[in-house]
Amino acid sequence: VDCSFSRGVCDWKQDADDDFDWNPADRDRGDGYYMAVPAFVGHKKDMGRLKLLLTDLKPKSSYCLIFSYRLAGDKVGKLRVFLANKKNSPVWEENKGKDEKWRTGKIEIFQGAETTNSVTFESERGKGKTGEIGVDNVILISGLCPED
Repeated sequence: VDCSFSRGVCDWKQDADDDFDWNPADRDRGDGYYMAVPAFVGHKKDMGRLKLLLTDLKPKSSYCLIFSYRLAGDKVGKLRVFLANKKNSPVWEENKGKDEKWRTGKIEIFQGAETTNSVTFESERGKGKTGEIGVDNVILISGLCPED
């Protein structure tokens, strides 16, 4: 399932109880956009959450969530990913970018009897004043995550 922002078929929701929203940002190549949180939005430790609602995932099966992400700028903050059935602890977290390049994140989603019904991308504001946290090309495939 392609959940990219330019032509995705997925149900994305902004969290109403967080501190700021994620916003669309144009890609450098001019082919669509990605979702981003600029470093200057909000105050240190403020959170912005973007939720992907998942429907029709089969119980007792596995999926792989693959996404592109970028943490650009000094002390820009943290990007975390939460699964709905594991609310309190992130299943993935990154807090600094080595450079401004896009990287690929992969998360295995194992369905038990209880299925995961959403994935949340959470941005936490850091001390920095420049740069951004970005997410793009979110894809859900059935089966285990492929090796690189």
